[in-house]
Amino acid sequence: MTRIKQMPSIMAELEVKPGEVVRLSPLVRRLTARNPSAMTGPGTNSYLVGESSVAILDPGPADSDHLEALIAAAGDALRWIVLTHAHADHAAGAELLGEMTGIPIWASGIPLTGGHHSPFNCGRALVDGERIGEGFALQAVHTPGHSRDHLCYLLLEEGLLFSGDHIMQGSTVVIMPPDGDMGEYLISLNQLLELPLGAIAPGHGRVLGNPHKAIAQLIEHRCRREQMIIDYLSATGASTIGAMVAEIYREVPVELHPWAARSVHAHLLKLRREGRVSGMDEQQPWQLIAAGRR
Repeated sequence: MTRIKQMPSIMAELEVKPGEVVRLSPLVRRLTARNPSAMTGPGTNSYLVGESSVAILDPGPADSDHLEALIAAAGDALRWIVLTHAHADHAAGAELLGEMTGIPIWASGIPLTGGHHSPFNCGRALVDGERIGEGFALQAVHTPGHSRDHLCYLLLEEGLLFSGDHIMQGSTVVIMPPDGDMGEYLISLNQLLELPLGAIAPGHGRVLGNPHKAIAQLIEHRCRREQMIIDYLSATGASTIGAMVAEIYREVPVELHPWAARSVHAHLLKLRREGRVSGMDEQQPWQLIAAGRR
């Protein structure tokens, strides 16, 4: 695995300050939207990449004050509007920002069906490995898992990965079927381990200064949760998702259990594809499949 020199630690130490433009590096500024919640943390991070030519990455919610602040920060240098994925907290402002500036939206263009996305007119569909930029190079990295349309972007000059909702600071990522897929999520995380990363700029929270360690910890966490599901089904014989969440996620506040149930469902769908469990939906019991019955 190729590595580059770690980004300065000061980048990771810079606090998230919603409504303030924060300089992270010579090529990157961050403006966090004022949409804090249990799922968005302090808010959605929008990034301005470049100087003489600027890309706005993830405009965030349809908040006119936030969008106007992004336009003011980019100035006449704005050339691209770029999305990691179409979930509303990242993309709801994209269509309005495009109307305000006349700049087309660049994204994967892969359609979603789960109901958590915001519709927008994709002016240019990006594919894995494609690069955009003038005076900098953002390389698209297709990372399905959180959603099938998800792209991360690697800023080649700095080794900085804009991870959207694929990797977040301070929280694990919710995987929501049908657009979210746990098997694809783990594959995408392992693929990121092979990239020359210096830091991760997530869609929510502070910059992560030890990217390979953060990715390895996420993989370990998801594998541990999966083993907990298997152990619970082994002990109970069969169980609904609700019962599994109540037992396995005891340390998680109960108000977040509906979100945990989405990830448990995603784990079960992965295990079912592997022939290890049987079950039909979120309301019915699931059970392990004996090795001889596969």
